[in-house]
Amino acid sequence: MKMLTIYKRELKSYFLSPLAYVLVGFLLLISGYFFATFVLSTQYALMSPVFGNMVFVFMFVSPILTMRLISEEMKNGTDQLLMTSPLRITDMVLGKYFAALTVYTLSLVISLIYPLYLKIYSTPDFGPILTGYIGTFLMGAAFIAIGIFASSLTENQLIAGVIGFSILLLFWIVSWLGDVFQGTAKNIVDNISLLQRFTNFQNGVLSLNDVVFYLSVIIFFVFVTIMVVDKRRWS
Repeated sequence: MKMLTIYKRELKSYFLSPLAYVLVGFLLLISGYFFATFVLSTQYALMSPVFGNMVFVFMFVSPILTMRLISEEMKNGTDQLLMTSPLRITDMVLGKYFAALTVYTLSLVISLIYPLYLKIYSTPDFGPILTGYIGTFLMGAAFIAIGIFASSLTENQLIAGVIGFSILLLFWIVSWLGDVFQGTAKNIVDNISLLQRFTNFQNGVLSLNDVVFYLSVIIFFVFVTIMVVDKRRWS
């Protein structure tokens, strides 16, 4: 219940400010542009390029969505009130995480108008579309988990955003090293690459290993965030 209180407070904070509307609107504008330029110009009922561009854009947007979550509490000193209250750190972090995830999910839900359009005017294969949405959701959820971790490291929101984006960029470009290494090193690089895993979802492949990978990234960074905040509580 306490986590739900934090969740409602954060969600209210998002939608009482222009931030959520601007970010959701921007994501829909960009995804709509890619949908129009690819699907409508090629006449192919495919959304895999749209998904790829959506997650690429969200890699830049997600630090803006998450950078204030904990750093703002530290800057305003309200984190001390939260830490000395009966509220558990886990409830606080999860409440904030799910609030940011809800804003992101809203943009995905609204974007369902694209496959609806394809259904009306063509006969799309909904298998790759479904896996594409699952992969886009998991990728975004992992981005948000990394972003809230970055926000827990500093009270400066701008620095938190830069740290979050730097981590995301590192996870993204590590896939390029797969073309450099061979053998075991290549397998390791491919296995930790967020991009490489996402390609399977784009191609209509729903693998349990890929789902577990993204869930592991999410759980790891949320857990580390809880540890960082909890350490500050007792220091």
